[in-house]
Amino acid sequence: MSAQTAVIDGYVAGTWTIDTVHSDVSFYVRHLGVSKVRGHFAAFEGTIVTGEDPLESSVNAVIKTSSVSTNNETRDAHVRAADFLDVEVYPEMTFTSTAVRPQTAELFEVDGELTLHGVTKTVTLQLELNGFGKGFDGNPVAGFSAATEISRGDFGVTGGAAGAAVSDKIKIALEIEAGLAQA
Repeated sequence: MSAQTAVIDGYVAGTWTIDTVHSDVSFYVRHLGVSKVRGHFAAFEGTIVTGEDPLESSVNAVIKTSSVSTNNETRDAHVRAADFLDVEVYPEMTFTSTAVRPQTAELFEVDGELTLHGVTKTVTLQLELNGFGKGFDGNPVAGFSAATEISRGDFGVTGGAAGAAVSDKIKIALEIEAGLAQA
């Protein structure tokens, strides 16, 4: 056990599977500079490996771009189209972590490679370790919150003529619950 794990209450090293029923992958953008449009992705999966030393942990995730929802089917169809996500050509976005840095006992920065719209860029997640516990079935569970901001232009997501109405910056928020698959 490392000094870092000694200060994380209930820390469990192992391989975790993201519980998609109890997790959320959401985002928001500014519209016309005056309001926020929120959305989320309903289909995603991922694996988190918590190392004996938390700084040796990793995450791999896949998000199905066609599962985007902003609670407006007309807008969703446009977001799925070639102007934005182009889900027929790019059906998935992926995140693979490359480094973990501590900020405090529960706060970390997680660097990784985000691939979106066929472009891969390094992004940094601000991650909060919400804790470790037991699920209703008695098996270990873990919770994480993470956030980052990306530029859609960096990933070639221009939005066509409608792109000017939508901010370039996209705020991403993740609420993740995971179950221990293997200790």
